[in-house]
Amino acid sequence: MKHLKITAVLKEEKLLQEICVNGWVRSFRNNRFIALNDGSTLNNLQCVIEDNTIDTEISNRIHTGASLTIKGVLKESEGRGQRVELIATTIDIEGDANPEEVKTTILSPKKHSLELLREQAHLRIRTNTFGAIMRVRSKLSFAVHQYFQERDFFYVHTPIITSSDAEGAGETFKVTHLNLDDLPVGEDGATDYKKDFFGKETNLTVSGQLEGETYAMGLGNIYTFGPTFRAENSNTSRHLAEFWMIEPEMAFCNLDQNMDVAEEFIKYVIKYVLDNCGDDLAFLEKRLLDEEKQKPLEQRSEMPLREKLKFILNNNFKRVSYSEAIEILKDSKPNKKKKFKFPVNEWGVDLQSEHERYLVEKHFKCPVILFNYPAKIKAFYMRLNEDGNTVRAMDILFPGIGEIVGGSQREERLDVLKEKMDELGVSQEELYWYLDTRRYGSCTHSGFGLGFERLVLFVTGMTNVRDVIPYPRTPMNAEF
Repeated sequence: MKHLKITAVLKEEKLLQEICVNGWVRSFRNNRFIALNDGSTLNNLQCVIEDNTIDTEISNRIHTGASLTIKGVLKESEGRGQRVELIATTIDIEGDANPEEVKTTILSPKKHSLELLREQAHLRIRTNTFGAIMRVRSKLSFAVHQYFQERDFFYVHTPIITSSDAEGAGETFKVTHLNLDDLPVGEDGATDYKKDFFGKETNLTVSGQLEGETYAMGLGNIYTFGPTFRAENSNTSRHLAEFWMIEPEMAFCNLDQNMDVAEEFIKYVIKYVLDNCGDDLAFLEKRLLDEEKQKPLEQRSEMPLREKLKFILNNNFKRVSYSEAIEILKDSKPNKKKKFKFPVNEWGVDLQSEHERYLVEKHFKCPVILFNYPAKIKAFYMRLNEDGNTVRAMDILFPGIGEIVGGSQREERLDVLKEKMDELGVSQEELYWYLDTRRYGSCTHSGFGLGFERLVLFVTGMTNVRDVIPYPRTPMNAEF
C-alpha cells in the first residue's frame, strides 16, 4: 500500500478508509496513543492502539525517536486537539530508538536551548522549531525561482571555483591541489601556482555577480541562486563563512528600476510564505512571543511575526540618499549622546549595523533603501555619478537585520571602469573578459545580491543566522 504524507492525511475528508503512514514517534502515552510525525507538517498524527490489536513485542519497542510504518483506518477523533486519528491495525518498527540513549539527546521531549540544538545539528531537524524553519526555508527557495521564472529571467549557474574576487576584499578561501607540506616555490620564493591544478591561484566564489553580468549581456535578465563563501573572521549572529546568495542581473536597467525589482521581489517571496506556511509561521510567532517575555519591554518586538511580515507587504520602502541618512544620523540622539559604538561625524563614513538599524527601527520605522553612496567605500564596478564622488549603489535595510540587499547600477563605460580598477588595484589583465562586455555592445545594466539566510532569519523571526541553515560554517566550526 502506498503510504501517505501526514500533512495530506490531516486534511483528508474521506473517513473509514484504510491508509498507510510512516514517521517518527514524538511521544507514546499510556501504551495506546502514538504521536507520529513525518516532517511534512508541524502537526502530529495521533495513532491509536486498541486492545489486543498489536503484538506486545511490537508495542514494547515503541519509544520516542523510533521510526514506524503504521497501517490503519482513519476515523474522526474522539479526543480534543485533532480532527482525525488513525486506528492502527498493523505496526512495523522501521528503526528502534533506545529510550535511555534518547534521554541524552535533543530528541527527548523537553525544551532545549538553541545552543544545545546547534551542538546536535544532525538531530535538530526532528524538533518542532527546526522543522518549521526548514519548511519555511524550502518554500522561500521555491518562491525565489517562481518569482524570476514568471518574469522571464534565466537561471544561470556561475562557477564555484574562480580566480576572481568580485568584491576585491581578499577574504577568500583558497582552492589548491598542491601538497601543503611540500609547496613548489618559484624563483621569487613565493608558491608557484603554475604547478597547481588550474595553473593559477583559485578560490571559492564570493559572488557570481561578474559572471552573471556577462550572461545578462546576452540573455537580458538572469539570476543566480547558489552557495558563496567568505573567509571573514566574523563570529557574529549575522555572519556565515558559507551561505546562499540570490543575484539577479538585468540588461537595460537603471538604478531606479533595480530598486523597484528588489522591493517587488522581497514582497513576493514574503507573501508566498504567508500564503503557504500558516501553521509553521504561527508556531514560530508563538515561540518568539514566549522567548521575548524574558526580555525587558524596550527590547521586545513591536509587532508579532506575521503582523511584521504583513507590514512589509503593505508599505512602500522608504528611499533615502546616503547624504540624507548621514544628516539624520549626525543629528540623532544616540550620536549626540555618544551611544553609537561608531560615531557619525562626517560624510563618507561606512555605515555600521547600528546605524542601519537606527534608521529602520527608530527613525523611519519601515524598510529603507539607501542609495548614492560615496564611491570610496563601494566596489569598483558601481556606476560613478556625475558628481564624481558618489556611485549608483543601493542597500535595502530591514528591521532586526540591517542590510539585507546590496546592489547597484553597474559601470557601463569602459574608460571609467578601467580608471576605477586602476585606482583600487584590481587587475585589468585578470578581468579582461569582464572588460570585454564594455567593448562589445555595452549598455545600462544593474543587479543586486540578497543573502538568503538573512531573508530566512527575518521571515522566521530567529535571531541567529546559524539557526536558519542546516549546517552552519563559522570560524573554528566545520562540524558535521
